[in-house]
Amino acid sequence: MRVRTRFAPSPTGYLHIGGMRTALYAYLYAKQHGGDFILRLEDTDRERLVEDAAQLIYDSRKEAGLVYDEGPDIGGPCGPYIQSERRDIYLKYAARLVRSGDAYYCFCTKERLEEMHANGATKYDKHCLHIPLEEAERRVAAGEPYVIRQNVPESGEYTFRDLVFGEVTVPYADLEDNVLIKSDGLPTYNFANVIDDHLMGITHVIRGVEYLSSTPKYDLLYRALGWEPPAYMHLQPIMRDARHKLSKRYGAASYKDFINKGYLKDAIINYIALLGWSPKDNTEKFGMDYMLANFSVDGLSKSPSIFDEAKLRWLNGEYLRELSDEEFYEKALPFLSRVDYLKGLDLKYLASLLHSRCQSLADVGPSECFKDMRTEDDLSVNLTEFVTAFDSLTPEMFVHAKNKVDVNAARDMLPDLIRIADTRWGDLYPALEEYAATKGVKKGGVLWVFRIAITASPVTPGGATEMATLFGREETLRRMRRAAEVLGCDDIP
Repeated sequence: MRVRTRFAPSPTGYLHIGGMRTALYAYLYAKQHGGDFILRLEDTDRERLVEDAAQLIYDSRKEAGLVYDEGPDIGGPCGPYIQSERRDIYLKYAARLVRSGDAYYCFCTKERLEEMHANGATKYDKHCLHIPLEEAERRVAAGEPYVIRQNVPESGEYTFRDLVFGEVTVPYADLEDNVLIKSDGLPTYNFANVIDDHLMGITHVIRGVEYLSSTPKYDLLYRALGWEPPAYMHLQPIMRDARHKLSKRYGAASYKDFINKGYLKDAIINYIALLGWSPKDNTEKFGMDYMLANFSVDGLSKSPSIFDEAKLRWLNGEYLRELSDEEFYEKALPFLSRVDYLKGLDLKYLASLLHSRCQSLADVGPSECFKDMRTEDDLSVNLTEFVTAFDSLTPEMFVHAKNKVDVNAARDMLPDLIRIADTRWGDLYPALEEYAATKGVKKGGVLWVFRIAITASPVTPGGATEMATLFGREETLRRMRRAAEVLGCDDIP
């Protein structure tokens, strides 16, 4: 048997992180076994469709390295791969189920259903089940609105085996006669996925645990049509915290969101893989080759996973540090270019200074995304604020107890430092070292005063002379003279 898996998203917006994980696991399982990975679009919920969402799905799959063997945009022997283009197929099999008694026409109005639930009913009451087939067909032919419902047994239970959870038993009493064909003639997910999975030869269905209890309904359809059900692998959800699922409502939740926040695709895929799967050797940083060699069903968790963005940031930082300065600059340039106050600076040189300090490409400029993550111990966020922080310079910023610098010491020192910057720009660092030795003061104190004078920031991506190089001679001198005014220096060169 050739293994065939699928990923079947709805084109209703950006691809959720949970969906990307499902796709990743389905891809890994198929490729591990020398099989095929199929992309299918389930677009029967016409009211929620989003323009260009399908293209976003295609692009995200390919960008992430999850190359599918068959799909809507590349074709294949089992097409079409878009549900709305398969309407006649579903109607044929629905009619077959009606004839066998495994489904039935339902003519209940919206008002009746609402009244039924208002009276305490928790599921459909099979009101239309006993309408003779001939009568039901006459009403359909007369144009009366209808749906087709599955006829689920009222008693007994169903047991199936899941590759993650083992044997699962569900009482039929917990299941409802779900709609298979809606009043617009389109299938529901519950029906279409069964028909498509069989006709496309899907051998292993990998999906969210929310479908675990519904699996007996799907298997009943398989059995009624004389088909063998596939193997199942149900995945626990990805949580924002112990009580809430990760969702768009609470911030970034899609693959594209995290790309836009400056995460590398390799880091995202690496981290997603860990949300529900634990490698036997406890490796945390790995690429696709490692996943293909080590992914296993027995490593999948039966418990939900918590999405920890701090860990993703750490992991992304590890990937960033593997880039050359040139590679980092190319990837960071879109983020640097959108920051108005950085215009005029040598962005390539700035990128080289920022490289080792960033955990996200967005760290090279103001990032609203991470303001809630900024703490006294995490000064890697907003690493370019030193450009504008100068406007808030105060004398107190020059104080540094460890380097024995107070306001008076800074006031005495700064005019000399201005002269050095003006006359010895070409060998600025050695000149500052000489000055410290001559005056008998700590070199760290001299560099501190110099850096505060031009940046007004205790944290910068480079030292005093590196910041001066970034600003250039004229801007450095302008800032130093302005700082001298703030300090109240008497003799400003």
